[in-house]
Amino acid sequence: MKKLLLALVLVPLCLALFLFWLGYFSSRPPLTTDPATLAGDGSTLNYCDLPELDGSGRMAADIPKGNTPGCGYSHFPLPILAQCTEPLPEGADDIRGLWIGVEGGHSGHVERVEQCGSRTVVTSSGVIHDYGPNSTGGLNTDDTEGSVLFTLGDNEYCMRTSASMIWRDGILDFHVFGWGPVVVQRYMDREQLVWEYADGSTTRMDRICRLPESEKIRQPRGRRYSLF
Repeated sequence: MKKLLLALVLVPLCLALFLFWLGYFSSRPPLTTDPATLAGDGSTLNYCDLPELDGSGRMAADIPKGNTPGCGYSHFPLPILAQCTEPLPEGADDIRGLWIGVEGGHSGHVERVEQCGSRTVVTSSGVIHDYGPNSTGGLNTDDTEGSVLFTLGDNEYCMRTSASMIWRDGILDFHVFGWGPVVVQRYMDREQLVWEYADGSTTRMDRICRLPESEKIRQPRGRRYSLF
């Protein structure tokens, strides 16, 4: 009986420690985002002026994967897929542009959505989630949630994330780890983009052309416990 009780305690504890290590201490993927894209100023663009997806430029698979630098970019970067003109696949709705939450759980939230071919990139709140064929990495997003839980010296630690973005009947489903349950959905409802988030909230977003001043510089997020 003691061995059974010990196993019931140790197994969940070991699993929790492994998941914590995986989420915060496992090595991050190499940063393959074009340095010029990260260094550029995405706040200067008119996001109502969208490129034609007519196949005249680069294909999605020819462009390096975008991922979050560290625990978040310092300023709003240029678009990842700026040179891509591959047409969207059948079943994908066009949700490209800059959006701001106007109703629901995350009013004021601002995000940029890029699409090209079967690739989708969502940039917001310091993070870059890039799913689809690319020239430097796997299909799934492989970056961070962006919220710093703790620091060790000068190093910040934020949770690793991975997901796929799959279109289903006009809805963009985010599957955790690429194969897990749907945790986030985005879809168009008339002229608004609807964002159903993992916390159970639903946010309706309107299209805007210019990045708000408050979004140009990333505001640090997270509890930021200083361990040493």
